[in-house]
Amino acid sequence: MLVAKIDNSPQARPPVGLGAADVVYVEPVEGGSSRLAAVFSTHKPAVIGPIRSARETDLTLLDQFGNPTFASSGAAPELVASVDSASLQNASADRQSAAYYRDYSRAAPHNLFVRSDQLPVGGGWPAASQLHFGPMPAGGRPTQHEEARYQGAAIGFDWSPSNHRWLVSMDRAAYTTADTGQLTASTVLLQSVQVRDSTVRDIAGNVSPVARTTGSGRALVLRDGQAFPAVWSRLSPQAGTTYTTATGTAISFAPGQVWTVLIPEQLW
Repeated sequence: MLVAKIDNSPQARPPVGLGAADVVYVEPVEGGSSRLAAVFSTHKPAVIGPIRSARETDLTLLDQFGNPTFASSGAAPELVASVDSASLQNASADRQSAAYYRDYSRAAPHNLFVRSDQLPVGGGWPAASQLHFGPMPAGGRPTQHEEARYQGAAIGFDWSPSNHRWLVSMDRAAYTTADTGQLTASTVLLQSVQVRDSTVRDIAGNVSPVARTTGSGRALVLRDGQAFPAVWSRLSPQAGTTYTTATGTAISFAPGQVWTVLIPEQLW
């Protein structure tokens, strides 16, 4: 398994390789922006990027995947030791420099890419965090559009009956990759999370937030053109997240790429 941190700033678009991910996490980062953690297990594209740096949120979030290879541009000095000691293989550009290259047709720092076949092979997907695919439960409401908002970003999902998928948009524009075109999701998990400040600041002085992905909270599950108010629960860092309706019925996922958007509870 490979997890890659992908730049999601407007200057970094279009991404490469993201359409092959099994799961895409959208994380809040400093300045009200977003960054992606893409999980590749079924298929690893030859090139992925643009690659950016790890965040403290990743350490607990990715613990559920056992011992994946973790591709990033690096981490803030305060965070490097924690990444090295986490239950993942730190395959950052600092550790595996030969696997990374710059595409000089794009502006730095939004031009770092990784060749996946030059990274160490990560562990398999643990049973405790496997995705559960299955039929749609009862009780959903039809919806054509849902949007999650950060202070400086908007992540939208529009239902396409012809594709039987949610079309992904960023900042209200279609989100397309350079290699496979329009990004689509079979299932979308909008997940309210507690967020605290870390000790890390970016060069502009903005505090890097940390999203809490264990515990429980509110969620909205989108699949098959319907929305299901839900409760999410993750009992430990090694466990996957479950989603249930108000009556306690487990909500399974539709086959295909799954997107999870971590939304600070104050913005829910």
